[in-house]
Amino acid sequence: MVKKIGIITAGGDCPGLNAVIRGIVKTAEYAGVETYGFMEGYKGLLENRTMKLDFWTVSDIIAKGGTILKSNNATNTFSIPVKNENGDIEHVDKSFEIAERLHKEGYDCLIIIGGDGSLKSARDYTRRGINVIGVPKTIDNDVPNTDTTFGFYTAVEVATEAIDRIKTTAESHGRILVLEVMGRYAGWIALAAGIAGGADTVLIPEIPYDFNAIINKINQRRAKGKNHSIIVVAEGAKPIGGNAAVRSVEATNSGLDVVKLGGAGEFVAKEIEKLTGYEARSTSLGYIQRGGNTGAYDRILSTEYGSYAMQLAIDGQFNEMVTLLNGKLTHVSLDDVAGKDTEIGAQSSNIKTVSMDCDWVKTARRVGICLGDQ
Repeated sequence: MVKKIGIITAGGDCPGLNAVIRGIVKTAEYAGVETYGFMEGYKGLLENRTMKLDFWTVSDIIAKGGTILKSNNATNTFSIPVKNENGDIEHVDKSFEIAERLHKEGYDCLIIIGGDGSLKSARDYTRRGINVIGVPKTIDNDVPNTDTTFGFYTAVEVATEAIDRIKTTAESHGRILVLEVMGRYAGWIALAAGIAGGADTVLIPEIPYDFNAIINKINQRRAKGKNHSIIVVAEGAKPIGGNAAVRSVEATNSGLDVVKLGGAGEFVAKEIEKLTGYEARSTSLGYIQRGGNTGAYDRILSTEYGSYAMQLAIDGQFNEMVTLLNGKLTHVSLDDVAGKDTEIGAQSSNIKTVSMDCDWVKTARRVGICLGDQ
């Protein structure tokens, strides 16, 4: 019987995190289960810093962005840098002692809310004997075995509003305006916002783009008297034969993904100006997509995910991830989510990307949106 659980919000912040926490805690309260939140994700788990959670702690947080538990995306508890006797840095696996401490302190389960890398670590803690339930979190919508991750539709709403706003400037000045959105190596945000915002061209990581196709679309519009164009670029988009734009790479042996993408939109705008002579400008939404209040759909989905995760714990169904599949709330094994990578602490990707038979891709093509390949 579950009497005490811990909650971790790991990785980047995301609209709906607080609503998930609220769903967990309120369901736990009615079942007589104690809940504690580890502060700053896996960093708080490592340092054993917790916050007691109850009905009143979470009563007014459903709309609030971010996470009351804070987060951290720079701690891999399976590979912690420490100085040895010679002053050199070695990476040490701290997960064994963390698991032992969790057992001693009476935790019956951890509910870990995170994306691709965080859920791999969640799966790996099951191999240390910890009962774990995962909740898929990312605005990128790239967690496998899910229809939708919470936070995604709020990010799409923000990106769509940005398209609406820059469109009036593009029309007024006869410019080509490029909007760069998040998504890393998946094009879900760009594609959804591009369709919703009526973009002319959408460039996603799954379809390497050809500048000739982009320029042809621009010229087709100009021939019809439309001297402005809106181009949405996913941060991981890349030209045919080229690479995604990288802002920085951190040298580390931590096992974390340290490639920071950025600059794809600026690259596209500059190349278009160079090749056509038309005025082009780029805007990057960046963290605006992740902040602010949570949209209504994501508040509902987050509450469902949180409440269902707690119910799985009460029912003793551990080492699962809650998910929405074919519109139905259910759960899948964390092993299926993490994929075939069996190395403890590994962060290699098992992400869900946009397939070419996706209805959104087909719809975009049917309504004349250029996807950079034709």
